[in-house]
Amino acid sequence: MSTTPVTPLTTADAETLITAARTAAEAAGVAVGVTVLDAGGHLLAFRRDDRAVLIAGETSTRKAYTALQLNAPTADLVDLVKPDGPFHSLTTALDRPLLFIAGGVPVHRDGRLIGAVGVGGGAPEQDHGFATEALARLAR
Repeated sequence: MSTTPVTPLTTADAETLITAARTAAEAAGVAVGVTVLDAGGHLLAFRRDDRAVLIAGETSTRKAYTALQLNAPTADLVDLVKPDGPFHSLTTALDRPLLFIAGGVPVHRDGRLIGAVGVGGGAPEQDHGFATEALARLAR
């Protein structure tokens, strides 16, 4: 494993993620909440559109937290926690608020996990698309 330090997710990075996710959502006519967490799970940035349903703030945060803790897009985890899935008990096993709905994605830099972004407010597949668009924008 590399011991080379990796630049952590910055507030400027977080703003890029928020802006890119919101721009993608606005283009689709969807009002969303967007949360960016650092590698320690601490809030770096949050924005909920005025027209977004109130729960979008909570779902975007839980999606980001889940993606961060499991280092995987939440879209990839949905089937694993279904009643017949191998991790079906994970949804209730922890005290922390995990949410297995598409829209959360981990953020990596130089192959290392540095944070996560979560989007809530649209249909799960829309939220996932907005979050992955935000990652693509950050990579540019």
